[in-house]
Amino acid sequence: MHDNTYRHPRAGWPGRLFAALANCTRLANVRQAILSRLPFLTLHSDVRDVVYVSWLVDAAAAQRLLPPGVVLWQRDGKTPFTVLTYRHGHFGPALPGPLRRLLPSPLQSNWRLYLHHTPPGAPAVPCVYFLKNIMDSLPHALGTRLFSDILPTHVAAGMTLDVSATQARCAIAPGAGSAPSLDVQADIVAEQVLDADWQALFGNWRDAVAFLACQDAAIAHVPRNGKLVFGEIDLPVNLDQVQALAAPHAQCGLLAQLPPQSTPFAFLVPGVAFKALSERLL
Repeated sequence: MHDNTYRHPRAGWPGRLFAALANCTRLANVRQAILSRLPFLTLHSDVRDVVYVSWLVDAAAAQRLLPPGVVLWQRDGKTPFTVLTYRHGHFGPALPGPLRRLLPSPLQSNWRLYLHHTPPGAPAVPCVYFLKNIMDSLPHALGTRLFSDILPTHVAAGMTLDVSATQARCAIAPGAGSAPSLDVQADIVAEQVLDADWQALFGNWRDAVAFLACQDAAIAHVPRNGKLVFGEIDLPVNLDQVQALAAPHAQCGLLAQLPPQSTPFAFLVPGVAFKALSERLL
């Protein structure tokens, strides 16, 4: 299975201290024992500039990255692998209400596969498996590591997201850390078309976008206890606002383990109100 041990992107004793905190199973066990007895603190973010880039990859190779009992969605030996990169809009607990706008808005990139069905103990909803999660904010990354199991977060040495009226670019530089690399340059285009590989699986552009973007839950593996964690989300993507992208340049550090069997399929979601609704171990 894929390793999500945290390594800091810069050498030195501060990085070693951050890594020790991020990887500390004792702290995670104490946190889980306490928070599992309390109501979940709903998180909100007014997300914007969500750049989705997906490849059809070898399903057998992708399945090897997942724990036993987790079954991928696949057709004809292919399964989608998606990287979505976006800017948060004041990410944090919903509890402060209007004061949430004082919270920062980090960049985040989520790397995921799609499941045929949810594991036992979870409701039957559209669900993804989180492979990687990358942020440009050390406090947010450590916060997700210390207070959550669903986001195996890594800090990038450098991370950019630039969206204009005609183009979108996102990049992740790992430095010496555990974040994977990414470099995507795409043009916003008017024509919403699928190439033959994607069309064979989804039929048309809108149905492909709906499958890749409209998910209700996620799971991740928790290495310290060998369990799965299940989290429900609310991500009401308006398909009428989604813009097509042509991505002639799309390089991703995980594709060496997930051999692509298609050209990248990309699109842009200008904005969406994101909510994290729950999290629990299965």
